[in-house]
Amino acid sequence: MSITVYVPCDSGAISLGADRVATAIARQAQQRGIAIDLIRNGSRGMYWLEPMVEVVTEAGRIAYGPVQSTDVEELFNADFLHGGVHKLALGLTEELDYLKKQQRLTFARAGKTDPVSLDDYVAHDGYQGLKNALAMPPADIVKAVTDSGLRGRGGAAFPTGIKWNTVLNTPSDQKYIVCNADEGDSGTFSDRMIMEGDPFVLVEGMTIAGLAVGATRGYIYLRVEYPHAHKALNTAIDKAYQAGYLGDNILGDGRSFHLEVRLGAGAYVCGEETSLMESLEGKRGLVRFKPPLPAIKGLFGQPTVVNNVISLASVPIILDKGGDYYRDFGMGRSRGTLPLQLAGNIKHAGLVELAFGLTLRELLYDFGGGSASGKPIKAVQVGGPLGAYLPESQFDTPLDYEAFAAVWAVLGHGGVVAFDDSVDMAAMAKYSMEFCAIESCGKCTPCRIGSTRGYEVMDDIMQGRDLDKNIALLRSLCDTLLNGSLCALGGMTPYPVLSALNHFPEDFGLSPVANEKANAA
Repeated sequence: MSITVYVPCDSGAISLGADRVATAIARQAQQRGIAIDLIRNGSRGMYWLEPMVEVVTEAGRIAYGPVQSTDVEELFNADFLHGGVHKLALGLTEELDYLKKQQRLTFARAGKTDPVSLDDYVAHDGYQGLKNALAMPPADIVKAVTDSGLRGRGGAAFPTGIKWNTVLNTPSDQKYIVCNADEGDSGTFSDRMIMEGDPFVLVEGMTIAGLAVGATRGYIYLRVEYPHAHKALNTAIDKAYQAGYLGDNILGDGRSFHLEVRLGAGAYVCGEETSLMESLEGKRGLVRFKPPLPAIKGLFGQPTVVNNVISLASVPIILDKGGDYYRDFGMGRSRGTLPLQLAGNIKHAGLVELAFGLTLRELLYDFGGGSASGKPIKAVQVGGPLGAYLPESQFDTPLDYEAFAAVWAVLGHGGVVAFDDSVDMAAMAKYSMEFCAIESCGKCTPCRIGSTRGYEVMDDIMQGRDLDKNIALLRSLCDTLLNGSLCALGGMTPYPVLSALNHFPEDFGLSPVANEKANAA
């Protein structure tokens, strides 16, 4: 009887040597005449332990990591295939503290299954949500999503059910479902992980969305830098068609939904929904004026649902377990769970899925283990390159959309990037302006010109030139960007710039007292 061994096919694990480890395990097993079933699974999200190898034993799946190809012969000698003792042994995977304390709903299967095995997916409750949806009127599907409290996980946090209801009630012969998989925020990787580690859950979520609003065609707009996700998605889509989960007659019900992947060309601004649709239509990725909203006049001028990967991947469990089940997680108006991504100067970088309400401090230290350098964590940027920098005094803020808004910060896509006390926050503010200047689509003046002037002013500030005058000018530019930009790229660039200035004035050559007076003025 063969022994089952799991080695991740996740691109993060591959970059750390997972393919070499898989090859070495297969070679050793062959040389020793041992029958193994080598499965390439998704990552569990504990990247400091990657490549993490798991072996199925009578006691459960036992993990070893981080494993390099040079460790494989020694692991075989230690009888790791039967849970043998070794310095890389971590114990039962499900009992690892980092995983055990999580509440995985969207990522329930990630790391447990072969990502592109439809049989594996169905055996782990896959497609239960779609089967339930097929037995419901469209309005009831929308109501379940509305009742769940699910809000857009891409950053805007707009209630998903309201968006779907608008598309449902907008008459049209053709409607679309568009998945925004252009994950471009620094420190974010949850979209990639779900697409590489459980692609069927996204396919199922988009199919349910199609049934809910009467859309018969969907597109996944995928960033070109994700070749492994591209391959996994196309494989999953092909298998879904073959098994009748996609096509003109879904599971014999008579309704249809067709799905395909389209690659973006690397523009950050195409993560904005209207720019994304322009790109999908074969045009230059320029932001559209709103209204009309995409839900009324979107892709090719038709009613369109545009949702983030995690939003759509959360739909199957809502239709499987019910809206009330999902809503029971979280706090306030932030319901369900959020896959948080720990990156930067952090000891235990990885993915943490938990209900809203955990504090930033708990995330950084109970899960992240503090900084990788051992120095104090000085600042944390949450929500990507347009997110605010939070100082240590705000680390007790609960991870909740409204709680973050109250301290002039955003949760965004859930990316959390930590910096220790060696960071120069003025340099980070300058980078934010530079990022905006480079990535601006150029359609609106505040973003196109304001960011360029902001970068120049930050250079003067860092050189110590005319601080009083240039700090005032920087604040004025931020006010223009905040209130005059056409989309969130220019409109949110002031978040990192002003938060760095307000919380870390000493890095700008200011005394805290002088900065408080300037801020008040």
